[in-house]
Amino acid sequence: MRLKLNLKIQVGKELPLNYNYPLSAAIYKLLQFGSTEFSEFLHEIGFCEKGKSYKLFSFALRFQKPPEIRNNRFYLKSENVTLFISSPLVDSFIKNFLIGTFENQIIEINYNSIKAKFAIEQVEAIPNPIFKTTNYFTLLSPIVLSTKKESNGKLIPHYFRYYDDINEINRVLNQNLINKYKLVSNREYEGGLLKLSWDTDYIDKRLRKNKNVTKLIKVVKNDGITVNIKANEIPFTLNGDIELINIGYECGFGSQNSFGFGLADTN
Repeated sequence: MRLKLNLKIQVGKELPLNYNYPLSAAIYKLLQFGSTEFSEFLHEIGFCEKGKSYKLFSFALRFQKPPEIRNNRFYLKSENVTLFISSPLVDSFIKNFLIGTFENQIIEINYNSIKAKFAIEQVEAIPNPIFKTTNYFTLLSPIVLSTKKESNGKLIPHYFRYYDDINEINRVLNQNLINKYKLVSNREYEGGLLKLSWDTDYIDKRLRKNKNVTKLIKVVKNDGITVNIKANEIPFTLNGDIELINIGYECGFGSQNSFGFGLADTN
């Protein structure tokens, strides 16, 4: 299920460039109004499958007008912004999040000296699209596709870029979705695999204009640890099983979804 929240600035017109972690923290805070136990479980543990933890939600913040970047901050040019929240966990995540929005009616983003407070003016449920076996997606937030590779005797994250081996990208994408499918449905996945194809026309147009199609996002956690996440900002086509496509639409495609990555939309 996907929610659309219309927000209006109450305090502050600045956001940190890397607002992903503080906004994720604000979402967990709203969940606490519905269930402190569920919020703590999701934040600290999550749903585990094959040694990996999944939060099974994603989000994207969209600006009415492109913000100006000054002094490593976003300066908002409009008092209205839109927040999209998506999760297949209707009876736990969505229910508790909605309780939080009605109880609190405020979303606060705090990062060092930057403090922004948004009033939740409207919450709207967006019906899921009717998917076909071939669907074209645009991204509301960048998509992260990663695996672990050995370097100097240690396993470190390897983030795939659009120019990497598409077979490896599809392998990682499918395994991620299959794990999520099992957690959501409580059964093994028996369908076919998906095939992702990047929009090469979009890539060519952006590169010809010397514009980026990838993005480096620094996620600074409360403990001070900085995680550098490399993501792609490219529309793509998915061909294959509708059930698996739907899981990606609701949970977010790729990894790091709970930090606001991989939320996609289709026409």
